[in-house]
Amino acid sequence: MNLMNMDSENRVVLNVGGIRHETYKATLKKIPATRLSRLTEALGNYDPVLNEYFFDRHPGVFAQVLNYYRTGKLHYPTDVCGPLFEEELSFWGLDSNQVEPCCWMTYTQHRNTQETLAVLDRLDLDTEKPTDEEVAKKFGFEDAYNKGKVSWWQHLKPQIWSLFDEPYSSNAAKIIGIISVFFICVSIISFCLKTHPDMRVPYIRNITVKTANQNTSWVLDKTQTNAHVAFFYIECVCNAWFTFEIMVRFISSPSKLRFITSSVNIIDYIATLSFFIDLILQRFASHLENADILEFFSIIRIMRLFKLTRHSSGLKILIQTFRASAKELTLLVFFLVLGIVIFASLVYYAERIQINPHNDFNSIPLGLWWALVTMTTVGYGDMTPKTYIGMFVGALCALAGVLTIALPVPVIVSNFTMYYSHTQARAKLPKRRRRVCPVELSRPPRLPGNCNTSQAGPGGICNTGSGKLPSSNAPSTGSMDQAIRRMNANRTITKDVILPKMA
Repeated sequence: MNLMNMDSENRVVLNVGGIRHETYKATLKKIPATRLSRLTEALGNYDPVLNEYFFDRHPGVFAQVLNYYRTGKLHYPTDVCGPLFEEELSFWGLDSNQVEPCCWMTYTQHRNTQETLAVLDRLDLDTEKPTDEEVAKKFGFEDAYNKGKVSWWQHLKPQIWSLFDEPYSSNAAKIIGIISVFFICVSIISFCLKTHPDMRVPYIRNITVKTANQNTSWVLDKTQTNAHVAFFYIECVCNAWFTFEIMVRFISSPSKLRFITSSVNIIDYIATLSFFIDLILQRFASHLENADILEFFSIIRIMRLFKLTRHSSGLKILIQTFRASAKELTLLVFFLVLGIVIFASLVYYAERIQINPHNDFNSIPLGLWWALVTMTTVGYGDMTPKTYIGMFVGALCALAGVLTIALPVPVIVSNFTMYYSHTQARAKLPKRRRRVCPVELSRPPRLPGNCNTSQAGPGGICNTGSGKLPSSNAPSTGSMDQAIRRMNANRTITKDVILPKMA
């Protein structure tokens, strides 16, 4: 009997979320400086009637927590979200880095998801209209908004910004977005069509020549062709719109520094500036030799296509996919360069072993071009090996190229699928969720016969005075739950103890 009493005294009952767990006190002492290692009967969540500690926490996670105390190994439950598991471990005072290696990949998966959601937040893919408080915080006049002293410019500035930079904010913004896309397309089409021979006008000039009779004569000479003048006016109209759009967006931007350093905006105002530089060069530098080379810099206008990312979330996700896959793409380029150098050297010496009068590989640099075309499975056929050893090297080069390119493709596709799926999920979920306020459980009122061991006197009699309820306190929900549990315990005791005596 003494051994049984000692064993029962060393046990502790933990009620977590309605599920009762029983273990030894020595088990909870295995991991010091944690919540369970400091359990005492003086705590407010101790029930002296039921002789148990009650915690309103997740019962599924606590099963793994208690198993950690028993075995020293912390495993991750697959049916629990990662942030919830970290929050529960923090409550019990445990280190989340103690998760076993077999569960580490599954456990850290939520961190990758949180990083993905943070990236999507930076991409600004939300199409819902923000609240006035969010707008004031974004544009930096939150104090004026709270005081109710918003000026007319502070009220107008966000509207102008959403009109020109957020195409889905209103119908007027959609119209502005359509106009912007229209001018981008017209500018790109004009830039391409003005290089077509049928769209160019010959530049004819008079040249004075001397005849055989030492007489002078005038002849017409076609020296070059210029784009039709209509393309000049089209570009003037398009760049006038682009200039107006840049100025309005810059003036109404929430952050001037962020606007200037944005990659899409850099392309925009460099492309617009190149048009005016081209006009100046045509006016003052057209007489110089090789002046046509200066037109090469106008190719930056093609980069205006990246402005379409403001109107398409899919393009934003695609660009972000390449950013997230930068390591895999770098690894792909490294292996391609390595294979190109190796196979170019091999095919150069392979073609020289046998007699080959039609050898296309006169040097290793020429072999680099062949190896690049072969490994990327393009195969122009301008350079081909003629010997059997060279053909064997070519077959190995083609197989190596297919394997090298195919390896990082699933990673890139996986990244795109991840970003796209999270974007679709964010679009379907409500942006504003219902707030859950934290509620602190109040201690139950002191009733006659209801006390903890620190207030019990000799013989287990409570020293609570008269036992009257304080006039300022009302029974809370927590106290009602504890009272109900005590009533159920009393009924159990009456049923198991009193009734047998009556029988």
